[in-house]
Amino acid sequence: MPPASTGASAATLPGALTPPSPTAAATDTRHRPGDRAFRRANLALFAAGVATFVLLYSTQGLLPILSADLELTPGQASWTASAATLGLALALLPASALSDRYGRTAVMTASTLTAALLALALPFAPDLTTLVVLRVVQGAALAGLPATAMAYLAEEVHPSALASAMGLYVAGNSIGGMSGRLVSGWAAAAWGWRWGLATSAALALLSVLAFRLLIPAARNFTPAPVDARALARTVTTHLRNPLLLRLYALGLLFMAVFGAVYNTVGYRLTAAPFDLPQSVAASIFVVYLVGTASSASAGRLAARLGRRGALYTAIGVTTAGLLLSLAGSLVAALLGLVLITAGFFAGHATASSSVGRTATHGRAQASALYLIAYYLGNSLGGTVGADAYHASGWSGAAAVGLTAMALAGGVTLYATRQAVVRRRGLAAR
Repeated sequence: MPPASTGASAATLPGALTPPSPTAAATDTRHRPGDRAFRRANLALFAAGVATFVLLYSTQGLLPILSADLELTPGQASWTASAATLGLALALLPASALSDRYGRTAVMTASTLTAALLALALPFAPDLTTLVVLRVVQGAALAGLPATAMAYLAEEVHPSALASAMGLYVAGNSIGGMSGRLVSGWAAAAWGWRWGLATSAALALLSVLAFRLLIPAARNFTPAPVDARALARTVTTHLRNPLLLRLYALGLLFMAVFGAVYNTVGYRLTAAPFDLPQSVAASIFVVYLVGTASSASAGRLAARLGRRGALYTAIGVTTAGLLLSLAGSLVAALLGLVLITAGFFAGHATASSSVGRTATHGRAQASALYLIAYYLGNSLGGTVGADAYHASGWSGAAAVGLTAMALAGGVTLYATRQAVVRRRGLAAR
């Protein structure tokens, strides 16, 4: 993979070998650091990320309570989390096509508002089947935000600030994931899982309102008709791009680790030898603040080490966290979770920002394909990790994560070797 800090974007690649003219620079309407619109766009996407991840993972912090109340195994309960990410993955491409036709901000608003309203129905689900079906529908409704947000940033933010803007958006995801799990977990510990879901819905509705009030109107969006054949051609082109395929694989593998770990950590902390109360175990999601910091700094890390260097670092940190978490002490388990979270968010922010910079056309579809892989990784890792935990305890869940990181290291190493071969070929000419 080439370094992340090449300075090229989809909008500038055709003329990347020559500097833009003064006239072109003067008419560039993309937001830059220091602009009021840049700050509003960052805050709006931050709020949207909060809403999305509050809703997407609203049941993850409640899994031990759901298991106890509905008499479910960890694998069965984990479907309430995996179902939402599966529904989201299936709806991403259609949502990206709608955003090309009706606009980024319109689709993001409709998506988050619909999902938040559906969240109001979740506390009334009478059984697991109903809850899982509602979560699939809610995940599909949510698809418009993640399918569109990266395309919006790639179009509206200047390339020099894209990595940092993407990092802040991912940071909003981490804040949403943390706050949703904390609020729902504390409420569930006090009043039951139904009240936990209700508090998540209220928090998400407030975040959607903030997003709508803050988001600047798109300046560089050009509507395009929904053309199924053109969409298929665009998707096929992206799937033939080796660099994009590697980025998609990395998104899947990083998220498989995250799903395996966070679908099972609540069970581990509330069981022997730790035996923590549910309210205390729910507080573990404050670790997401580490993810906020690591995702926001991913752009600086890539600028210093290059994209592959940032990915190697993220893989190494995540692997170290998984190994440390195998120790029997609570301190080691918590430190391991910190490292896993930091490594995951750094890797995701690096890979996702690279997708917007790599795709020269069909950015929404390129982003959607990345997120399909990403959320399928969550569903796969979360379900397999929960079953592994049920069979072998924490060592089983950690083994799922370590396998994913070994594969991610292999993908990145292959990219490094390909880059070396290209450089030698150019030097020999």
